[in-house]
Amino acid sequence: MNRPIRTLLFSTLYPSEVRPTHGIFVETRLRELLKSGAVETRVVAPVPWFPSTAARFGEWARIAATPAHERRNGIEVLHPRYVLPPKVGMNVAPLTLALGARSTVAKLIRDGFDFDLIDAHYYYPDGVAAALLSKWFRKPFVVTARGTDLNLIPAYALPRRMIRWTAQRASGSIGVCAALMDVLRDLGADPARLHVMRNGVDLVRFAPRSQETCRARLGLPVASRILLSVGHLVERKGHHLAIEALDSLPDVHLVIVGDGEERARLQQLAAQPGRAGRVHFAGARPNAELADWYSAADALILASSREGWANVLLESMACGTPVVATNIWGTPEVVAAPEAGELVQARDAASIALGVSRLFARYPDRAAVRRYAEGFGWDPTSQAQLSLFSRVAGFSGPGGASHA
Repeated sequence: MNRPIRTLLFSTLYPSEVRPTHGIFVETRLRELLKSGAVETRVVAPVPWFPSTAARFGEWARIAATPAHERRNGIEVLHPRYVLPPKVGMNVAPLTLALGARSTVAKLIRDGFDFDLIDAHYYYPDGVAAALLSKWFRKPFVVTARGTDLNLIPAYALPRRMIRWTAQRASGSIGVCAALMDVLRDLGADPARLHVMRNGVDLVRFAPRSQETCRARLGLPVASRILLSVGHLVERKGHHLAIEALDSLPDVHLVIVGDGEERARLQQLAAQPGRAGRVHFAGARPNAELADWYSAADALILASSREGWANVLLESMACGTPVVATNIWGTPEVVAAPEAGELVQARDAASIALGVSRLFARYPDRAAVRRYAEGFGWDPTSQAQLSLFSRVAGFSGPGGASHA
């Protein structure tokens, strides 16, 4: 009997009503895949257990307030709890994550959702936990690597061994850029089971808007050059370098969209002589609002130390705004043409400022930037997923008859 492929998406990186932007790139890829009509999915997105929702506990309190069950964009999402003990959490997380989700997965099967495969996101600990669930429930699994899970965590001996073990057992490993799959290949994974499936961009949500109108709506200077830096306020995103770059960029303003642990330090940097009044902190903004901010800017700055495939680059370009970014991991696969923007080789303020100056000296036509981004729609990635999932599940084709 013909039916959709049934997948269980498993990841700690998935939005919830209390953290609506957390892991939104995982949700976006799933939503695009579901448009095919060839897949039916349930999401199990575990969150660490925490005993209190009292506001004084900050982010942990927000995590504790995550509902056990919710529907997001028509998708059923379950949030079982798992134990993440201090100090040893990194090494035991795969096991506690799998144990915490085990009864939830079993109930899904009992209730009639006997899925064909596990679609896990983030190699460690999520992918390793998925490998354990795969063994317990006798289901095949695939894992998507997204960045830090493979460009940082394998530096630790025990996690590296567990990543290697998982890669050997996965029916397929997916990387959002080729550099991530190179890591698995170097760890001994079978090259035949390594696949590059880049993230796409929503070309409807992210489309050019009037720069003047957006600046007026957002309360930004109309006549100045404006740079934009988007992401969590953490060191690896490099917002501090964007601020420091202003010293070499007179009359340029910087807008920072995001929130996080570095906010106070960044505000202190922004208040220093020569920068005061030129840095605007917009806070965290919903993904649906970002097109206004991209359209208002003259360029996006991404000064990250680590990235797999940075969605903000494509979102910005889809709005017609070119980028200046550090030349790391998957970024050169995104910024691969002059109209896209500039790559900088060194991660420091001087290099960022020089990249901005080079871009402004040959500023590309914004319509050309948009056309470049249009080559990164979601359809090729969705079709590649369907092809892989069909093979793994033993289907004759996407949505076709099961051989099982």
